Amino acid sequence: MHCAPRIERQAAVEPELTVPPLFSPIRQAIHPKHADIDVQTAAWAETFRIGSEELRGKLVTQDIGTFSARILPEGREEVVSLLADFILWLFGVDDGHCEEGELGHRPGDLAGLLHRLIRVAQNPEAPMMQDDPLAAGLRDLRMRVDRFGTAGQTARWVDALREYFFSVVWEAAHRRAGTVPDLNDYTLMRLYDGATSVVLPMLEMGHGYELQPYERDRTAVRAVAEMASFIITWDNDIFSYHKERRGSGYYLNALRVLEQERGLTPAQALDAAISQRDRVMCLFTTVSEQLAEQGSPQLRQYLHSLRCFIRGAQDWGISSVRYTTPDDPANMPSVFTDVPTDDSAEPLDIPAVSWWWGLLAEDARPVRRQVPAQRSA
Repeated sequence: MHCAPRIERQAAVEPELTVPPLFSPIRQAIHPKHADIDVQTAAWAETFRIGSEELRGKLVTQDIGTFSARILPEGREEVVSLLADFILWLFGVDDGHCEEGELGHRPGDLAGLLHRLIRVAQNPEAPMMQDDPLAAGLRDLRMRVDRFGTAGQTARWVDALREYFFSVVWEAAHRRAGTVPDLNDYTLMRLYDGATSVVLPMLEMGHGYELQPYERDRTAVRAVAEMASFIITWDNDIFSYHKERRGSGYYLNALRVLEQERGLTPAQALDAAISQRDRVMCLFTTVSEQLAEQGSPQLRQYLHSLRCFIRGAQDWGISSVRYTTPDDPANMPSVFTDVPTDDSAEPLDIPAVSWWWGLLAEDARPVRRQVPAQRSA
């Protein structure tokens, strides 16, 4: 692991950044029951006592149900509600233990807690953590995943949750040391610690199908899912920079990594991050369109859901009080633009992801296989 040396927070507050309208060629959409789902998720958080009373009070005001409704605007309402509860649960873990809790500075102890939670996700009947609210909420989530998903989707959901847990322990090690990873390591970590991969099986559940391995495991399909994760997490870092930078503790963010690695000012780091995400957005659009032309109906639905996930995260990011912070308002855009700042087809100088651009030169002939009929909702 390559780390920058320990750095101290500057005492002086630098001029506030203004985030310009970001490039998004994806249409806005939202589930018609979004308001009901938001209320249901707030009630679920109270039922299972997710997080401390103070943290729960914050989470239920952050429109998490609306976020889920933007991710699955045409999905089954029960799965949209499941996804909303799961996202709130993830924030209960991340905010309560990783970002703001004591375990966020003790990676070994954090790993122990998360390992026990993984066991609960694998085997909800296991007699452990029976008085823990997060474990109780996770048991409920797992039962509902079983109800709306296949055995394969449940297994992938648990595996992706393990990837997320592993990445936040890595981040906790940096938090304890006060170090900032280099851009390549941060990019790789961010593909997982944003928990985007844990949402992917739910995109399928939301529309009642299972993407078959011969399509899901194709290099190009895996790559576009990673591109979506990159865009979502880079956007999140851009939108959350104001809140995180003004906090009193350690924070890790793409802009901070760029500042540290390249010696940039915050404004220059913002421009660099926008350029990077714009270039990936252009690549995502091209490769996903190529895949849609040759793919099964299930693959086309999956690619559409990835687009909704990206746009849903963008709309939620500029509107939720989680990032707009009304008590100390962030300078956020209210709209998006259809013009990228960087549409270059040259790979980003980040080895963990630069291979994505090689897909542009691949022969994209379709793979002919028998595709099972789509399950009914």
